[in-house]
Amino acid sequence: MLSNGVRIPKLGLGTWEIADDKAPEAVREAVKIGYRHIDTAQGYGNERGVGEGIRTCGLKREEIFVTTKLEADIKDYDGTQAAIEGSLDRLGLDYIDLMIIHAPQPWKHFREADRFFEGNQAVWCALEKAYKAGRLRAIGLSNFQEEDIENILTHCEVRPMVNQILAHVSNTPFGLIDYCHENNILVEAYSPMGHGVMLQDKTVGAMAERYGVSIAQLCIRYCLQLGLVVLPKTSNPAHMQSNACVDFEISAADMQVLKDIPQIKNYGEWSIFPVYGGKANGDGTYTARDFH
Repeated sequence: MLSNGVRIPKLGLGTWEIADDKAPEAVREAVKIGYRHIDTAQGYGNERGVGEGIRTCGLKREEIFVTTKLEADIKDYDGTQAAIEGSLDRLGLDYIDLMIIHAPQPWKHFREADRFFEGNQAVWCALEKAYKAGRLRAIGLSNFQEEDIENILTHCEVRPMVNQILAHVSNTPFGLIDYCHENNILVEAYSPMGHGVMLQDKTVGAMAERYGVSIAQLCIRYCLQLGLVVLPKTSNPAHMQSNACVDFEISAADMQVLKDIPQIKNYGEWSIFPVYGGKANGDGTYTARDFH
């Protein structure tokens, strides 16, 4: 449950990299399997398709929790207001359950010195207005670090309810998660399989075999046991079904093993992603937390 009392399903379908024309069927299949939380973003280019899937899935609107993200390049009040209406129009919905700022900085300036504090304050004011008007049931953040969150907390009337971040076995930002929880901010984990890299990890693979589950299921369960909402992405119904079958318990000892797995430094083909404007470390990789 979010801090304002709105209920949010613990497992959602991530739709990053699902094409707009494929999104309606992906959403309908997910709903058939039992998913009630769908996550999209302006930057994904599939809000129209996601909205079509929601409207044609056979369930009442209030039975599905819909998240979208404000494009990170928007850092002004008027631009945010227009973008909120744009998402509502593309989705074809009367309200959005959760809208979050995709990143504290425009992608081309990601993790640079300028934190865009004033811009994020202006964006937050516009989100607050839409929230108070009932256009958004909840508002939050994504990829925000402690100093970025503190900027919002210091100036807001409505406190952020969510921070969606990269979090998975071998790369779990425990300090940031604790900070969010201390401030009553729910943490959502995207890319719980580490862009697929964890599927090749021998330690995780051996542990999953002992539990009689897939590596993906173990990774999802790990995040759930940390108290996170988890957003695995897939358009494959079989994978959707498997990802939802996580009704088992990882022992405390095994959770510690998973927490201690060395951090991934290179995500292979996902190490350079266009949404970041081509910025990368000197070796062509991104710092592990700088994805999505």
